[in-house]
Amino acid sequence: MTSIARKNLLEDIPRFLVAQAGIMFAVSLVTIQTGLLSGFTRSTVLLIEDSDADIWVASDKMVHFDLTDPLLYDLVDRAEEVEGVARAEALKIGGARWRPDGGQNSPLKLMGFEPGGRLFRPGTLVEGNLEDLEEPYAVMVDRSRLPSLEAVGVGERAQVDALPATIVALTEGSQSIVASTYLFASLETINTYASAGFSSRLNCRVNPAGDFDCTTLYERADPGAEDSAVPPTQPLSQTDPITYVLVGAEPGTDLEALKQRLDSALPATKAYTKLELAQLTRHYWQVRTGLGFVLGLGAVVGIVVGTIVVAQILYSSVSDRIKEFGTLKAMGASDGVLYGVIVEQALWMAILGYIPGMILCLGLRIWVANKGIILLITPISAAGVLGITVAMCVGSAFFAIQKVTRIDPAMVFKA
Repeated sequence: MTSIARKNLLEDIPRFLVAQAGIMFAVSLVTIQTGLLSGFTRSTVLLIEDSDADIWVASDKMVHFDLTDPLLYDLVDRAEEVEGVARAEALKIGGARWRPDGGQNSPLKLMGFEPGGRLFRPGTLVEGNLEDLEEPYAVMVDRSRLPSLEAVGVGERAQVDALPATIVALTEGSQSIVASTYLFASLETINTYASAGFSSRLNCRVNPAGDFDCTTLYERADPGAEDSAVPPTQPLSQTDPITYVLVGAEPGTDLEALKQRLDSALPATKAYTKLELAQLTRHYWQVRTGLGFVLGLGAVVGIVVGTIVVAQILYSSVSDRIKEFGTLKAMGASDGVLYGVIVEQALWMAILGYIPGMILCLGLRIWVANKGIILLITPISAAGVLGITVAMCVGSAFFAIQKVTRIDPAMVFKA
């Protein structure tokens, strides 16, 4: 029966190629859509999962990693006084604009950390040294975002709003797909970028009672204005805002108990383990934004299209050879034997369509990785797509099997 299945499959090469193209399309679409969803959500938690912090202390109003309220820098010292805390470091997140000389501006997400610290490591360093970030206005970016900054690499100079910036190091595997370009620098440099360049003025008006109402307006200085002196970077004071307190626990410390002590000692905060914060951020992007539904819908479309193509090919193949199947039935072949021929043909189509489709996706993964996009394909996800492909092809064979079931062996002897 094996020879019959292969003969049916390869006898009409154009039809076979059309079927394989349909299966390849389905395999590629399912793999790409699920890979993009997994890679997208993975990119949003790269900085969390790659950190060595056991606990992240955030505002109690935090929604996800990129959406939270500020804390005070004073909380870093207060966290180190809590029993079970071995070390605490600050992470300061802000926003600014990258202004290359003669180029177009780009939005930035500022990331201030301690270059000599132990708890925060932004990706994998590929060029330069973290120690160089201790220098004023020295910055580091993910290599995949150099084109968006119109930058070549290490040594590139530009302005961050109204202040200078020099790229001294490059990293990779640190950039979220959904976020603006991450600009990593020391806490002092990021604090200066976030607070410098503002001016204030009083805006007064006369109210109906005849009194003056005055409010203070803060404005960022014109980045194009001439300024001969570059201000020194500003160390953080106890009242300066930060975004997270990263905590390293002492060996053997119960993290759940430590979280409770931190919540009690630090007002208006909530402590999360690294896993909890990552899950919270993933859930936001997958569920609350509807992204999971959109990419999942694309995968379903691929399965439906592949099923229709395979079903049509198998049904046509059985219809063209209906007399041959009738002959086998007249010779005493059971329905199970006939079904086996069709199912085996479907399995060959699944395997021969899956292999080139997956190879195409693996090549695509390497190509998009250079652009900072994660197309996550794991052995588990690849095996899952194989299972879907087999189920799709075998399910398609059901329609052809229904036709074989209705074969009358007497038709073979009719004129």
